[in-house]
Amino acid sequence: DEERQAQNDRESMFIVNDYARDYFVKTLHENPEGKAIGLSYFKERGFREDTIRKFQLGYGLDEWSAFSEEAQKRGFKKEFLLKTGLSAGGEEGKRLTDRFRGRVIFPVHTISGKVVAFGGRILKKSDKLAKYVNSPESEVYSKSRELYGIFFAKGAIVKADKCFLVEGYTDVISMHQAGVE
Repeated sequence: DEERQAQNDRESMFIVNDYARDYFVKTLHENPEGKAIGLSYFKERGFREDTIRKFQLGYGLDEWSAFSEEAQKRGFKKEFLLKTGLSAGGEEGKRLTDRFRGRVIFPVHTISGKVVAFGGRILKKSDKLAKYVNSPESEVYSKSRELYGIFFAKGAIVKADKCFLVEGYTDVISMHQAGVE
């Protein structure tokens, strides 16, 4: 029973992460703030539309709880929003807050393509906020076991019998766009 519950929890976390990825992608492409801030940033970095869609890049609105409230309205449990690290807070009588608010979003995939985490880069200059925020470790995500972009690179790695490691999210994406997958 315990093992079955743990598996159900893991599956619920994957489902919440899939919803979040779709929410952030939709926000980037359809919300005025997402287009003006997030999409503009990616375009300024030289990313083409096909690359942005391939890597499922997104945007989190610069609001305290827009994502958390929408996810709960759609029936996602507070427990899994907290376990995945998409939301924070929610103590007795307090609402959840969005971890990735006001940030461009980089989903992290397993080698099989499941979304297990997110990285978010803030675009406003701030001395108080970290430039990047990442999902915390969880039952589905261990930073030391995941390599950003491996899902998109695995075929090319096998074919070329070669792998190039680069430092950041945008470095990985830039390499892919330049034809070095």
